[in-house]
Amino acid sequence: MKVLIVLSILPLALLTAAAASPGETNSLQGELIEYEVAQLDSLGGGSSAGFSINNRGWVAGRSNLPDNQIRHATLWRDGVLTDLGTLGDPETRNSVVRWPVKSVRGLITGISQTDEPDPYNENWSCSAFFPAATGTGYRCLGFKWQKGEMTPLPTLGGTHGFAAGANNAGRIVGWAETKVEDPENCEPPQRFQFLPVVYGPRDDQIRALPLLAGDSSGAATAINDRGQIVGISGICDQAVGRFTARHAVLWDKGEVIDIGNLGGVAWHTPNAINRHGEVVGFSNFSAADGGEYHPHAFLWTEEDGIRDLETLPAPYDDNSDAWGINKRGQAVGRSCDVDGNCHAFLWQDGVMTDLNCLVDPDGCDPDDTLIAAFDIDDRGRITGQAFDDEGGAFVAYVATPVGK
Repeated sequence: MKVLIVLSILPLALLTAAAASPGETNSLQGELIEYEVAQLDSLGGGSSAGFSINNRGWVAGRSNLPDNQIRHATLWRDGVLTDLGTLGDPETRNSVVRWPVKSVRGLITGISQTDEPDPYNENWSCSAFFPAATGTGYRCLGFKWQKGEMTPLPTLGGTHGFAAGANNAGRIVGWAETKVEDPENCEPPQRFQFLPVVYGPRDDQIRALPLLAGDSSGAATAINDRGQIVGISGICDQAVGRFTARHAVLWDKGEVIDIGNLGGVAWHTPNAINRHGEVVGFSNFSAADGGEYHPHAFLWTEEDGIRDLETLPAPYDDNSDAWGINKRGQAVGRSCDVDGNCHAFLWQDGVMTDLNCLVDPDGCDPDDTLIAAFDIDDRGRITGQAFDDEGGAFVAYVATPVGK
């Protein structure tokens, strides 16, 4: 594990002031804080990323193999890398942990290709997270990994499934295909309806969640320990968001609730929910964008509804998305320019801060650029992806508050 950088000491007003949720006291108020950022080992390829960090400090994500045509789900515990393998031939099949997994009981969830060919050759959701050359052609299923074993999760009778987040009760959320063809709403090669689901606690248990009235497909992305679930409700479309994400929704006590959007007609996607029911994600903010991906990060609370977190200042001010939130209301994500160049951000107390400016407050231009922050735990530890200028590779990192 290579130490990349040590973040400069900054006033807590930028990092932790007022981050505590209602009823909690922020013991760090008035102090100064610094972060140490470490690069995490890879499986030998040119791209790896951390997408999840739990309160034990376990980082999960994915790493490319040396040829960069295959990537595997990976777990870093105390900096030590474990290849989680795949549900098929590990030399030719892909797997990824893509959403924050908040379980501290040794449970990791994600997606993997199997050795079974896709009989319909769909462009299923998994393909968006696998290398283009190897991302389709095989059945893809959600998996749970525990005690060194990867186990496939069921579908609703269809070919494909997807596992996203998980909680400490062993509940896993995701989405799964049915056998219902939907030619009116599915954009070829996608053919089949898919529904948001909850898996577990047994491996063979799967339960579909209700959609909003008039919708036909959807997905669940995250779950907290209170059993609150967030996700999307819409139409079949491409099975990668867009018009499947016509509505951002919360499932609570058996009810599906539309939590609103920032003004667009597509890509309204919650990605994480903390123990207080606070939700972050991304949402297109202009109806003029139609189905084009052009969102802003958002925060939703029951008290205040949906809030546009906007972007970093120029040049990284074209679009943004949020992926993780902890119990103190600190949120992380990325903000990008029109060409797709991005910087990681930390948002709290109404302020979005470029993490690169915390690395190099004099110029916001460190040697290794933090391009995305994908999750944050309750101690403020952050994981994501950076670009290693020296090695010429995209690397997973973990940023740890010093002394925490």
